[in-house]
Amino acid sequence: MASPTEVSTAAEAGPDDAPDVGFNLGGPRQPEDPDERTDVLIRRIAGELATGAPPGWTRLRAVFALTVAEEAAELVYTDGESAVRALPADSTVRLVRELRALMAHSAAGPWLRMVLDQTATDAPEVVYDYGDQPFPPGQLFPVEAYLADLETFPRSRLPTWLAAYLYHDGHQIRTPKQAAGSGGENADTSDRLPPLPVLWARWVMLAATDAAAGGDNGARIAPSVGIYEDGERNGATLSLLSGGRAVLSGGRADCARLAAAYHGEAEFPDLYRGAPVWVTDDVMNTRAGRGLLTFCYWWQAGRWWHGDSPKPGAAEIAVPDIWAEDSVVGRVLTAVDSAAVPGDSELRLAAETVLGAAESGLVTRDLLEALFPDPERFDVDSAFVQFDAAGLAAVLLTPLPAGDAVDVVRDYILERGLETPGYPVSGLVAERVSVGWIVQVPPPEGQVMLGRAVFYVADDGVMERSSSSVAPSAYLSGFEMRFQQRLGAVG
Repeated sequence: MASPTEVSTAAEAGPDDAPDVGFNLGGPRQPEDPDERTDVLIRRIAGELATGAPPGWTRLRAVFALTVAEEAAELVYTDGESAVRALPADSTVRLVRELRALMAHSAAGPWLRMVLDQTATDAPEVVYDYGDQPFPPGQLFPVEAYLADLETFPRSRLPTWLAAYLYHDGHQIRTPKQAAGSGGENADTSDRLPPLPVLWARWVMLAATDAAAGGDNGARIAPSVGIYEDGERNGATLSLLSGGRAVLSGGRADCARLAAAYHGEAEFPDLYRGAPVWVTDDVMNTRAGRGLLTFCYWWQAGRWWHGDSPKPGAAEIAVPDIWAEDSVVGRVLTAVDSAAVPGDSELRLAAETVLGAAESGLVTRDLLEALFPDPERFDVDSAFVQFDAAGLAAVLLTPLPAGDAVDVVRDYILERGLETPGYPVSGLVAERVSVGWIVQVPPPEGQVMLGRAVFYVADDGVMERSSSSVAPSAYLSGFEMRFQQRLGAVG
């Protein structure tokens, strides 16, 4: 675009000063100066809008979106308490179109939206929108409408979002079929991003903080997905997959590299160069479908990989501040108490404790209440839900009753025909251990029998079979670890 959004106020004009409806802009009174003609048109538009206002109105806002092929308009009158929506008259829309055609020959070129605000006593104020920000629903036209407008009014530059809307042609789409035929070589590694388990814990920590503080933007967690939007059109998605894999993708609004590609000044980066077959649209940030993806990294075999994505530092604005433990803790401390001294030992200890618990998948509500002690300012329930959805909350299961543990083993033995006279299911007994039960038929008193079946039943009902040849002290550490892993920690 030739220039950014512009604002103007019709000089010394109010509703009472508007020309009569029958004024002929093409007649002898039409000013020669384009600025004067623009002012006359604005006053005429404002006058027609005021003439159609309901009784008692105090303010109006009119929004017009136009191209040479499409138009849309919204008009709202308010009286300070209620709002009335209406459609501008056809004659008013014609004047708006005439105004746009007149301004198309200015240095700024033709605007794409015009917003007119006016009170019952003051001059109208007009904002011309050249597309610096994406248009809201209902004011974004089909691609063909903008292409037709560009044919009539060529532009040297377009906002990147609009260029992508018109010309992305699905080049960032990666379907499973496309991925299967792309190979998986020539990817580069990156050590700038933290390892996945650490990155995930930090992301969730910040998401919990944002959730506790409220607000629409920031980090959030859905099952197996980390989401981040900063409200300035920068954002990313971290998608977790089975087997310890993940994809981090997203985009920043001011990416000069992407803007240059859409204007034919550079090649489009191959963000998927060397990506494995499981890096597809299903796990990608939604910007890929709009041609606005600027980076894509994937975690595999304990390392981050990427194609033609920039170094991760270039993505900082589009992801939560997950780069270092100190920055995460500092961000949390600022949210908890903006007046807190950076070295505040009590708050810092609480934040570090929660972050450490997150990396172990053992965050409890008590820890969060210590970090967010003011229930009037912070929603601890929402914060805990973020850790729970991420699989980093300590799931405090009710201990499995001994009888239920015995039933699990009895059913296993009977279903497989493993019962013998020396190992009758009627002789099964359960002994409590840290996260479950040891269930077995004890050997006859005074006898030691190696290789005798010993069953371990965890509090989540999962059974493992071992042997009397393996001492419980040696078996229990792995039994406990597998139990914790099933509770959802990212590996």
